[in-house]
Amino acid sequence: MEIKSIVLQTNSLMEMKNFYINILGFSLIHEDKDSFRFAAGTGEFEFTTREAAENPFYHFAFNIPANKFNEAKLWAKERVSLLVEDGLDEVHFSHFPAHAFYFYDPSGNIVELISRYEIAEISNEPFSAKSVLNISEIGLVVKDAVSVSEKLNEIGLTERDNDAISRTSLNFMGERSSGIFIILAQPGRRWIFSDKVSAIFPLEITFINNIKVMINSQNELQIYRDEHR
Repeated sequence: MEIKSIVLQTNSLMEMKNFYINILGFSLIHEDKDSFRFAAGTGEFEFTTREAAENPFYHFAFNIPANKFNEAKLWAKERVSLLVEDGLDEVHFSHFPAHAFYFYDPSGNIVELISRYEIAEISNEPFSAKSVLNISEIGLVVKDAVSVSEKLNEIGLTERDNDAISRTSLNFMGERSSGIFIILAQPGRRWIFSDKVSAIFPLEITFINNIKVMINSQNELQIYRDEHR
């Protein structure tokens, strides 16, 4: 199920806007005193200070063309410091298959750019932020992954490859062929290529069918159809 838009909280709005718009070069769609929104391929990303929690952070990923991974790494290294794990600044997921690299933004979000070779979309244009295909992943941290997975099943999101839901591991909710996943996790699991462990913070995820999945300010899950989008 394709992700239409994501809204995340930040306490560093101006620094985040400068990072995503001026440094990385994403296209600004809208801004006001409390938020800004930019295009991420076929999706839209928004950061807001409205009712922002203390130091919120998230993990999310963008899909990039299958033939642009090395070029994207060089592009990123001119703008950010890549995160390193076990001496490497990239990872090969043989079971996807895919290559990915990671970096922090000014709010401490763990940002991932990933080339998924099963998608096989390629580009002949020089790599830039406009090369991003879509929103690939967003971490959804909840108190009980099993019960939330049952609610996600009701809107058509099932565990990738029909694996059993785990309370200790990451659960990739979505179709393998789409390359788009909700990463369902419980608090306390370390995000790879970072020193951060998963924690619950408010967010909004809207899918192309206008179904919205939210974590509200009380850390409660809400799912409903957004009739205004």
